[in-house]
Amino acid sequence: MNIEQLYSLYLRCNMVSTDTRNIPMKSMFFALKGANFNGNQFAEEAIKAGALFAIVDEKEYENESMDTYYVEDTLNALQKLAMYHRLKLNIPIIALTGSNGKTTTKELMTNVLSKRYNVLATEGNYNNHIGVPLTLLKINPNHEIAVIEMGANHLMEIDFLSNLIQPDFGYVTNFGKAHLEGFGGLEGVIKGKSELYNYLRENEKTVFVNSNDEKQVELTEGIKRICFGNNAEADYPIFFSDSLSGKCPSIVYEQTHIESPLIGEYNASNVAAAIAVGLTFEVDLEQIKEAIEEYEADNNRSQIIELENHKIILDAYNANPSSMEAALTNFQKLEGSKMVILGDMFELGDNTLEEHLIIAKKTQELGFDKILLVGQNFHQIDLNDQNNLLKFATREEVEEYLDSQTISEQTILIKGSRGMQLEKLLNHFPS
Repeated sequence: MNIEQLYSLYLRCNMVSTDTRNIPMKSMFFALKGANFNGNQFAEEAIKAGALFAIVDEKEYENESMDTYYVEDTLNALQKLAMYHRLKLNIPIIALTGSNGKTTTKELMTNVLSKRYNVLATEGNYNNHIGVPLTLLKINPNHEIAVIEMGANHLMEIDFLSNLIQPDFGYVTNFGKAHLEGFGGLEGVIKGKSELYNYLRENEKTVFVNSNDEKQVELTEGIKRICFGNNAEADYPIFFSDSLSGKCPSIVYEQTHIESPLIGEYNASNVAAAIAVGLTFEVDLEQIKEAIEEYEADNNRSQIIELENHKIILDAYNANPSSMEAALTNFQKLEGSKMVILGDMFELGDNTLEEHLIIAKKTQELGFDKILLVGQNFHQIDLNDQNNLLKFATREEVEEYLDSQTISEQTILIKGSRGMQLEKLLNHFPS
């Protein structure tokens, strides 16, 4: 089956699915394979559940009488279909990546743009070689603009995704110590994320640049730029100061003060990027202000949870050394007695224990009232338990500890990598 034939089938469907646990009616099912599953085995089930067509890559499952069609490689076919669909689209697409803050920035941009346009944006963590094609294939004739997030943990992944998305605009939030194992170090991270810049430069597209970030300014030389930041010469002079309270500082553009409910001064640049995007696409400034001020973080990302005796900042969506240090430094500025519960950071390679030790020492330097370190990596570092610092090998151990204690600290930060599932600790605080 060639791409034109595949596309003609796609146009008859409402959407594309890869999971038989969720098969919408009139969808197109792609039978993907992984280490522990073979989607080909579920093609017939997908058709019976309501899929119009199933695409398989093992001949024995082909059955054209049941609208089940064979291709050599279903993942490759999914990606080529998405790219083919992209060529048919005539709307601006913004692609963004970065070590920290990309999901928050994507959602802020989407909130702002949605005040004027019908926007399609990446849902959840659909930001990889499977999620991005699925996102592109959700774009329909009613959409007027798209915001697509790109994640990566190896070199050349952003290059691949950029060529798949073919964005008209791009933005890199920052460079940090994320996925060091795959990228081989911070320089690898910079090189990998900059693959978006390479695409934009080679294809004469446009980049949004935080002019406060010298590295981003340096690496975007030669690309058509839209600059924003604490700089009167920027295209959009968007001013904010250091936050003394730990909250996101007030953002000012043309005498308009925008107050974000987000925690953390590190979110100021995320807000500023969304403002710049909104202004570029001629969203009214008052509507931009409204979109920023009504946005509330959820899904375990800097989520503020008010309990009877505690305020918990839940940041269990992900973690790396850069985001961990920023969160801790910001948390220290908050008022009241403070407790931090930190979970392991993953994909750090040879730097794993060193980076965990640096973060543990940072918590001590900042003088928190109570420090709980959770996971095998933190448990292995050469730092003895102290009165205010305790190490736990597993999340279950810290759950038992919380159940046995009366927690007196008023403000609590919970942060760790997704695999630690630290949001489950919420069940062990009295509501």
